[in-house]
Amino acid sequence: MRATRAEASEASWRKSSYSNGQGGDCVEVADHIPGTAMVRDSKNSHGPSLAIPARAWAVSVAAL
Repeated sequence: MRATRAEASEASWRKSSYSNGQGGDCVEVADHIPGTAMVRDSKNSHGPSLAIPARAWAVSVAAL
């Protein structure tokens, strides 16, 4: 599922705590939207983002 442009542009994004700031692989997440977590590539903040059901996101994060 893709987030709409409006949702992505208005979201409050935070970078992964594993980001080292040196341009490595990193993601940003906006998880304040009820029922949804949005994920995007931190190196391409104007690129596409994915909207993931919040429950599926929580299960994925717990598995990592």
